[in-house]
Amino acid sequence: MNDIPDIQPEEATEAGWLPIREIARQTGVNAVTLRAWERRYGLIVPHRTPKGHRLYSEEHVQRVQNILTWLNRGVSVSQVKALIDNRQPESMPQGNDWQALRQNLLAAIHDLAERRLDDTFNQAMSLYPPRTLCEQLLQPLLAELEQRWQGQLGAQLEQVFFYSWLRSKFGARIYHNNRQFSGPPLLLVNHSDLPMEPHLWLIAWLVSSADCPVEVFDWPLPVGELALATERLQARGVLLYSSKALSPGQLPRLLATITCPRLLVGPAVRIHADELSTAANELEGLTLAEDPLAAQTALQRLDLI
Repeated sequence: MNDIPDIQPEEATEAGWLPIREIARQTGVNAVTLRAWERRYGLIVPHRTPKGHRLYSEEHVQRVQNILTWLNRGVSVSQVKALIDNRQPESMPQGNDWQALRQNLLAAIHDLAERRLDDTFNQAMSLYPPRTLCEQLLQPLLAELEQRWQGQLGAQLEQVFFYSWLRSKFGARIYHNNRQFSGPPLLLVNHSDLPMEPHLWLIAWLVSSADCPVEVFDWPLPVGELALATERLQARGVLLYSSKALSPGQLPRLLATITCPRLLVGPAVRIHADELSTAANELEGLTLAEDPLAAQTALQRLDLI
């Protein structure tokens, strides 16, 4: 039992307590995940009012940050409590669940088992913040799939199946989130000539999870129409994603009429590192990032999310 009076969540901050929405805002861990950590693992146990409202302290915030530190080292959520409570040194423990989780997803993709794929990912999404999932599960999974699909019979079948699922999954979540947010969106454009760019959708999901409206155009736009889209959407920024070689000489012309912050993201940044460096004066103000996590960090640095 606790002796906290039965205050409403909106009164909690004035009393020195944080409601669940506030600790979620401060840490980036959503309320669903915080409840799952509490219910399944006892990782973070909030105080409760007589009516059951969860209230958190600054010590809870610090504990969540500590949990995230371990998760970002690749530790599975089931191992974290013992590491924190036993005050283990900050080194990587042997063994974790990430490889097993990836294997389960790989098997579901091979079998074209949409429900199994969805259920496995939903379970992981309830336990881990988006950035951790992206770093420890989805990016390694995509890299492994890319290797597996080199010359394998059924590779294109698996790729279309998985990419279609991923775009539908994240597209639905982004659609729902966009209805909750206000303000100008971040415009993300697939600047490759590929019909689906999974890393573009990872970026969109990370951005949307940070409570930022997102508009995704999963196909390239010509010079004039990219500027027109930016103007009509009143976009807070434009992110171009490309996993393929492009012509850096076209970038100044493509971006010349765009006045909001601009980012180029994807393997194209590494492919054209020398040319982009040479064209730095023409591309002044263009931010570069090679992968979704680096893009998220850059967007935070630019105060766009």
